[in-house]
Amino acid sequence: MPQDEKQYLVGKTLVELQDFCATIDEPRYRAYQLFYWLYTKQVAVFADMTNISKKLRSRLTEEAGIHVLEEVTRTESETGETRKVLFRTGDNQQVEAVLMKEGSRITVCLSTQVGCKLDCQFCATAEMGFARNLTVAEILNQFLLLQKISPERITNVVFMGMGEPFLNYPRVIGAAELINHQEGINLGARKITISTAGIVPQIRRFGSERQRFKLAISLNASDQATREKIMPIARQYPLPELLNSVREYYDITRNRPTFEYVLMAGINDSQEDAVRLVKLIGGLPCKVNLIPYNEIGGRYRRPTDEKIEVFLELLYNAPFTVTVRRSKGIGINAGCGQLAVSRN
Repeated sequence: MPQDEKQYLVGKTLVELQDFCATIDEPRYRAYQLFYWLYTKQVAVFADMTNISKKLRSRLTEEAGIHVLEEVTRTESETGETRKVLFRTGDNQQVEAVLMKEGSRITVCLSTQVGCKLDCQFCATAEMGFARNLTVAEILNQFLLLQKISPERITNVVFMGMGEPFLNYPRVIGAAELINHQEGINLGARKITISTAGIVPQIRRFGSERQRFKLAISLNASDQATREKIMPIARQYPLPELLNSVREYYDITRNRPTFEYVLMAGINDSQEDAVRLVKLIGGLPCKVNLIPYNEIGGRYRRPTDEKIEVFLELLYNAPFTVTVRRSKGIGINAGCGQLAVSRN
């Protein structure tokens, strides 16, 4: 069978695998076997599915496939704690994903789109433009292939790679649900974080559906004018509307959101910015994650360590949790905001 006519099984739900089995005249229980081998055992070839007949394994090898992505290159940081992998899709698009180790935590950062259409000024992915959404299979395949190269079991997933996850909402949720599925990969919902630059209707949808996955919002400014300057999406969804949607999300789910705040020199790192940030968020139960900017060769710069410390001190008595994330993998362009591939 020609390669492009094959059905690839990674990314399919149990129901979809049952439908697939029906098309090849196999009983429904085969779907449970396939689900087990794909997501619990995470095999790469049909030959390893040992409780399936040799005849069917041969047929599956001929007519179907497992992985939809192909690894192109792998880059490792000097410490060996961060690995960035470039993947190629079936239609010759390319996306990057990152594997990071910090203590006992093994985190993967997954991409959800080829490029991004939001044009955030400080993000390398914006320079790619936008090609298309990734499928559930392509998103999930990043996880499975990163798990293969990880020396330990992945403990955390963040949808914070290339693209805006909430502009690919159904597929991102579908991939998260398969990662969370108790009879498959079985990673806890609270170990899975979905990030958004502030797509208000989808934040409201995320809350109304009572999704159990964690929500992170890329805030990056404490006033509307600054946010519009660095994040054009702010013109469509102004700060008051964004904050109202996040409060609604908390009121419905009682899950604390995380606000990501990338500190950029002379843009959003002043003492006035810090004071405004506390006032903006107010008493909303949440976490604020400060991320010193990872430079990508553009006009934005990382604040000095002294400036970062002053900003942090002004948040010391804030009524919310504050953390500082020192991005890993900066030397291999695997840090927050650094993912991008050439489309030439």
